[in-house]
Amino acid sequence: MLATLAEQRSARRWRIGLRLAWLVFLVFLVWTLLYRGSPSSATKSLPHTALVEIKGAISSDEETSADNVVASLRSAFEDAGAQGVVLLINSPGGSPVQAGIINDELNRLREKHKKPVYAVVEESCVSAAYYIAVAADRIYVDKASIVGSIGVLMDGFGFTGLMEKLGVERRLITAGEHKGFLDPFRPLTPQERDFAEQMLQQVHAQFIDVVKAGRGKRLKESPELFSGLFWTGAQAIDMGLVDQLGSVDYVAREVLKAEEVVDYTRRQNLAERLAGRFGAAIGAGAVRALQATSALR
Repeated sequence: MLATLAEQRSARRWRIGLRLAWLVFLVFLVWTLLYRGSPSSATKSLPHTALVEIKGAISSDEETSADNVVASLRSAFEDAGAQGVVLLINSPGGSPVQAGIINDELNRLREKHKKPVYAVVEESCVSAAYYIAVAADRIYVDKASIVGSIGVLMDGFGFTGLMEKLGVERRLITAGEHKGFLDPFRPLTPQERDFAEQMLQQVHAQFIDVVKAGRGKRLKESPELFSGLFWTGAQAIDMGLVDQLGSVDYVAREVLKAEEVVDYTRRQNLAERLAGRFGAAIGAGAVRALQATSALR
């Protein structure tokens, strides 16, 4: 009887401790989700340069998604103390859809708030990243930055020859003549290739229109300009793709005359990463633990 009583007390203490631990974790999660390290009101009230970073692949699944970047831009533009907005770009490109949303919102916010926008390129600003940058009033680069790649691609693999050699048969059943379009285990028909190329040409034309609208007469058009090639920052200046050499500090100090730089970039904090990566597993573990401890009552 004494042993059973001791076991029950131990189980009760474990159950209470587990619940307290989860309570602490939930409080920490809520606190960190609400606190994003935004600039203090005192800092924001003073004249400053608003910074928004666009780093890494531009995708709906990344921190550089349109949702995150647009939210950052709105905060920056709406701040009365912000003398202008600087986009700090270091990206290999990504989704033309996400880039298009950001470009459209940049143009809207600049017109609404009457504030200048400048892009500063670090290592690279190509493809979808350049799609965003052309919405800026001026683009600054390092002489060794990589700029350009004004093109669109669709890639994949084909394994039909290998499958024939291995004696593997692909059994694909579809409803719709082209439902298996781009399936890597079947040949690409001439009709399907033409369709894909026409679609890419349309998206490429949209890209070119955005670049021309953003850069205007500064562009020195050549046969290679929209070919998908990319160039160094020094070459890009000569081609009119960008304007001049410069850094964030240079733009803040010499152009906007507001040396204080305040970062408005929306980032995933620790709690968001934990919730996204481990949330489901932790939740399931908590349920199992509570069920196990409840069984010892």
